[in-house]
Amino acid sequence: MPRVLTEADVADFRERLCTAAERLFAERGPDAVTMRQLAAELGVSPMTPYRYFQDKNDILAAVRANGFNRFAEALEKARDRTAGDARHKGAAVGDAYVTFALEHPHTYKLMFDLNQPDEGDYPELVEAGRRARATLRDYVQDLIAGGVLAGDPEQIGAMFWAAAHGCVVLELAGKLPPGTAKELHHSLGQAISRGLRPGAA
Repeated sequence: MPRVLTEADVADFRERLCTAAERLFAERGPDAVTMRQLAAELGVSPMTPYRYFQDKNDILAAVRANGFNRFAEALEKARDRTAGDARHKGAAVGDAYVTFALEHPHTYKLMFDLNQPDEGDYPELVEAGRRARATLRDYVQDLIAGGVLAGDPEQIGAMFWAAAHGCVVLELAGKLPPGTAKELHHSLGQAISRGLRPGAA
């Protein structure tokens, strides 16, 4: 008779399984990973993961939701804890973005390099994605409110996001020397900001 699992047992196994899945999904692609392989990574029977998750897509959604929430938390902390004006806070958010991506490349890849089928079926993933997108817009609203930039916060946020993402992906792919992404991101951010100043031609 199988033992009764406590909430702590369930949470611990789910976390360990998601950690293993994150690495395998990023290295091989979700389609190339099986539930049997995930079970083998943890040394459990092939059916054990099904006690905690409905299927592989359920695991992928949990992994990505966790990633988006950790990412959002890092950017929120950078914005909230940085002293100074909107410029300082915006720079801190940009640094936090690049730092997170380079320190957690598997997480970052799963967050932004794939579209998961039926994503709307996973409310926690939808909410985590919404929270992450807000972090890429809120600091821009600070800059607009402070008179530093002028324009639509969604569009400007997407511009800064595209710049940061491009720098990160190039460094992760070995196309830029280590440490270059953050420096290049600063330069791109300054160039974009100059063109978005109130009254800029």
